[in-house]
Amino acid sequence: MSFMFENLKEDQAQTYAVVLSAAGIEFDFIKGSRGWSLRVDAADYDRAGKELASYLSENEIHLKETAPPDAQQKTVAGVWAALMLLVVHIFLAQTTGDRAVIFRYGASAEDILNGQYYRAVTALMLHADSVHLAGNVVGIALFGTAVCTGTGWGAGWLIILMSGAAGNLLNAVFYQTDHLSIGASTAVFGAVGFLALAQFLKRYRTPGRRFRAWIPLGGGLALLGILGTAPHVDLAAHLFGFGSGMVSGFFYGLLPKRPASTPYQIVCLLIVFGILMVSWWAGAGGR
Repeated sequence: MSFMFENLKEDQAQTYAVVLSAAGIEFDFIKGSRGWSLRVDAADYDRAGKELASYLSENEIHLKETAPPDAQQKTVAGVWAALMLLVVHIFLAQTTGDRAVIFRYGASAEDILNGQYYRAVTALMLHADSVHLAGNVVGIALFGTAVCTGTGWGAGWLIILMSGAAGNLLNAVFYQTDHLSIGASTAVFGAVGFLALAQFLKRYRTPGRRFRAWIPLGGGLALLGILGTAPHVDLAAHLFGFGSGMVSGFFYGLLPKRPASTPYQIVCLLIVFGILMVSWWAGAGGR
C-alpha cells in the first residue's frame, strides 16, 4: 500500500475514512507520534486522491456559504460607561457624601435578603475613593467594550449589568449578614466571565481546536486571581460576578450569531436605563 497523507489529526482521519468508505476504496491508518498516516492500494491511489479532493473542495464551498456573518461591531461603549461611573461618583460625592450614599445604596447582604433588591444594582455604581474608581473605570472601558464589540452596545450592557447584579445577589446569599460591598468590579468580572465562556464555546466547536478552547477559561480565571484578590477587595463578589458572566456567555452562545439590528440594541439599552432608574428610585423612596 502507498502512503497518501501523513501526520493527520484524528478528526481529519475520521473524515477521510468516511469519504473513502463511501467510495468503496480500501485503506488503512497507521498511528504515529505526530498523528495518523493514511495508506491506500497503489491501484486506487489516483481515485482516492480525486474523491478526497472533491470532498474537500465541496466542503470548503459549503462552509463559505453557511458561515455566519461577522457579528462584531465597532464601538466605544465601554468608554461611555466609564465616563458615566465617573460622573455618578462626582455627583454623589458633591451632593450627599460618600459614606451616606454607601450605607443607603450599597450591597448590604442583610438588606438585600430583606427585599431591598435594588441594592444589587445601585452598588455597582458606588466607589469608596478615587483609586477604587480608577481601577473599575479602566476595567469597564476595556472589558465592557470587548463584550459590546461582539454583542452590540445595547445587548452588551444588558448582559454586563445583569451579570453584575446577579453577582451581588449571590454574594448576599453567601454572606447572609454583616457584609456591605460596593463597586463596578463585580460587573467588570461579569464581562470577563462572559468573554471567557464565549471564546471557549467558539473554539470548542471548531474541529482540532478543542484543547485550545480551555485557554480563554484559564486566562479568565488567572485574571480573576491577579486582579480580584488584591487586599481589601470582595473576592466572593468578584467570583460570583465572573460565574454569572459565564452563565450569560453560555446562553448567549446558544443564540444564532448575526449582528443585532439597531432597534434591538436600542430596546436593550432602554431596559438598562430602566433598571438603573427604577433601582435608584426604589433606594431613594424605599426607606
